[in-house]
Amino acid sequence: MKYRRRLRSRLIVSFLLFGTLLSVLFAVAVLLLQSWLVDALISRTLAEEVDQYVTDLREDPTLVEPFYSRIEGYVTRPGRADIVPEPFRTLPSGVHDVTTDQARYKAAVRKADDFWVFLTYDVSENEEVAHRLELSLAAAVVLFALLSLTLGIWSSSRIMAPVTELARRIEAMDEHAPPSDLARHFPDDEVGQLAAALDDYAHRLKDLVERDKAFNADVSHELRTPLAVISGATELMLAQPDQSERTRERLLRIARAARQSTDITTALLHLVRSERDADGEGRSYDVTRIARQVLDNYQPLIGDRDLELKLEEVEPVSVIAPEAVIAVTLGNLVGNAIRYTTEGEVCVRVEAGQVSILDTGPGIAEEELPQVFDRHFRGRQASGTKGSGLGLSIVKRLCDLYGWRIEFANRQEGGLCVTLKFFPDQG
Repeated sequence: MKYRRRLRSRLIVSFLLFGTLLSVLFAVAVLLLQSWLVDALISRTLAEEVDQYVTDLREDPTLVEPFYSRIEGYVTRPGRADIVPEPFRTLPSGVHDVTTDQARYKAAVRKADDFWVFLTYDVSENEEVAHRLELSLAAAVVLFALLSLTLGIWSSSRIMAPVTELARRIEAMDEHAPPSDLARHFPDDEVGQLAAALDDYAHRLKDLVERDKAFNADVSHELRTPLAVISGATELMLAQPDQSERTRERLLRIARAARQSTDITTALLHLVRSERDADGEGRSYDVTRIARQVLDNYQPLIGDRDLELKLEEVEPVSVIAPEAVIAVTLGNLVGNAIRYTTEGEVCVRVEAGQVSILDTGPGIAEEELPQVFDRHFRGRQASGTKGSGLGLSIVKRLCDLYGWRIEFANRQEGGLCVTLKFFPDQG
């Protein structure tokens, strides 16, 4: 089915169908015309011959009966047709088609008051010629169909050559390189106009992406300063010994929020620059330690819900990636689990090369699982909860940047299991 949808394939099939249909119509027209002309010619000839013989016979009663190689004539008195072959005796005046066991005939009959005249013509040989003509025309149809196919293949390759070249050049374009000038490689025809339109679109898209990257980078960079001020002021206030326990708890929440915001801006900078390690850290971080910090950050959000946050380390895992990226990825996944789980537990399990987040929430409808990474997508289970639907989209982009893989699956006992694999090629 894929082959049939290709433009070149459609051109070839169009040539083949057109050539074959035209050949068939021509062959049918020839056969019909040949049959009609032969039949009309024989009928008219016989009718003229018998009329002329009747006229000559009246002028000269001694005139002998006509004789030809394929035409036989009979003259008799009315009611005395014994000399006439039986299939023709009872025929009325006119031209008739007669079929016997031996052959097929055209018969011209004139029955006057003084005598009857019969003229017969054997058309069997004509039918054999017509049959041979039919076979010849069928062979011609096949030949012309093959010629149409050959012409279609040749023409489609010539027609599609510039389109194929344009597609090849587009595929070879580097997304990080400046847009190439496609139009200069093609003549000023439809393909050239398409190449020029693609050039214009590529330049406009490049400018749009650059502006978007610059805006995101500027915003992320500028947010670092006020966040650093908030973190510094919070640390100074926490260092004062006369703070009440309630005030210290609020200051700690501000410090955690500032740290989360800093991690988010750092992760967004990585995405904007499309760099795995924009800060040149190159260090490995303990995933269990980061997961514990994430759970601590989300603990105040539980409120009065009967919900327990758990951390299980089956096997330690260290990942070479910025700490902020790991924290943002785990934070979004844990935050989603807490948001949609009203009671039970949210468990973060660190095991060989991966982290699993298991909850006892409502899970996700199976038909919605392929859409969880779409921007602004919120499933039916998300009704009544707050959220923009951007968190998982950011997580997916970070995973693509660092070569991680994330999988969603509903648990048999209820709830959702999200698995983040740091080394997908090893398992």
